[in-house]
Amino acid sequence: MPVYNYRGRNVRTNENVSGERFSNSAQALAAVLRREQVSPTAISEKKAGGFSFRRKKKVTQSEVAIFTRQFSVMLDAGLPLIQGLDAIAQQHPNKEFKSILEQIRNDVEGGSTLSSAMARHPKVFDSLYTNMVAAGESGGILDTILQRLSSFIEKIVKLKRALRSALIYPSTILTIAIGVVAIILWKVVPVFSTLFAGFNVDLPLPTRIVIALSGIVERYMIFFLILVGLGVFGLKSYYKTEKGRHVIDRMLLKIPVLGEVLRKIGVARFTRTLATLMTSGVPILEGLDITARTSGNAILEDTIYQLRQKIEEGGTMADPMRQSGFFPPMVTQMVTVGESTGEMDTMLVKVADYFEEEVDVVVANLLTILEPFLMAFLGVVVGGIVISMYLPLFKLIQVLSGG
Repeated sequence: MPVYNYRGRNVRTNENVSGERFSNSAQALAAVLRREQVSPTAISEKKAGGFSFRRKKKVTQSEVAIFTRQFSVMLDAGLPLIQGLDAIAQQHPNKEFKSILEQIRNDVEGGSTLSSAMARHPKVFDSLYTNMVAAGESGGILDTILQRLSSFIEKIVKLKRALRSALIYPSTILTIAIGVVAIILWKVVPVFSTLFAGFNVDLPLPTRIVIALSGIVERYMIFFLILVGLGVFGLKSYYKTEKGRHVIDRMLLKIPVLGEVLRKIGVARFTRTLATLMTSGVPILEGLDITARTSGNAILEDTIYQLRQKIEEGGTMADPMRQSGFFPPMVTQMVTVGESTGEMDTMLVKVADYFEEEVDVVVANLLTILEPFLMAFLGVVVGGIVISMYLPLFKLIQVLSGG
């Protein structure tokens, strides 16, 4: 959406005003200004000027959850929609989110529905969010839908934090270990090797191995760093392709322990998302479409589309879930009960609650088990290098002492 510079005069105070606004057109902006009792004298589209090194601050899911909660409270209290958007936008600390909320307010003022205005910003408000808002608008229960949305987003953020906890701690320890070893081999070991060269004594095998590794690191450190950078870039680029997503997501699911955590997170997210959509009145086929697009895993996405196809053909949801092999037996049993009793959304909520608790327990246990192993690994690697460097000194002391 283009940005317009405007100048005008406030009709009430007779003061000159100016600024910048997002708008679909100059005419739409002029109409908005007049409703605000500002008589526009000049409106021109702002041109992009050269390169900008200022990086836009990303809108996080936590910020979306807080906005949704605040907005639902305002609507529930009887505050008009536009006034609520304006109140949140004016005091929001994230300038990027503030400008997006101002655009949404302007679009709603121009006659758009809230869901269609939000749909113009898919990086902040995904299809799940906009479809639920649309259901709330058509049913006249927008404040209730927003409350459900805020609870849903908060739970999804919690799941993502659990996943980060499972991945960040071990990867951080391993990165530190690799960095420490590289620095020792690059800067410390060469000092010892120069010292040993003047002794004219046979070095122990561990010392010779460490010195040889030091020579390799010293000569090829730059090439190694370039290779690692190219590898990371290539992996990210490959993951952006359809085939790459399937290959990497399938490999992640097969990793011991971590794969099970990812599977449980996927099941919890799927059941929570579908339950939230169904409770809000979104048809199950449309809900499965939205859930597949927001699943976060290519293998689970394919499985959900298969479920949708079977349901569209007149089948049940439990049978294809059982055949897919992705879902644990407990999930398919609960879905079977939900289909037979007509309380599918209630059963899905219970499944989501159970697996979210399971994820919390597994991640906590995983970190508890990993911590001593990783610390021991770091101690053995660094300690092994240090001891191998001191072995020749012990031998030299023994020779000098006449032992």
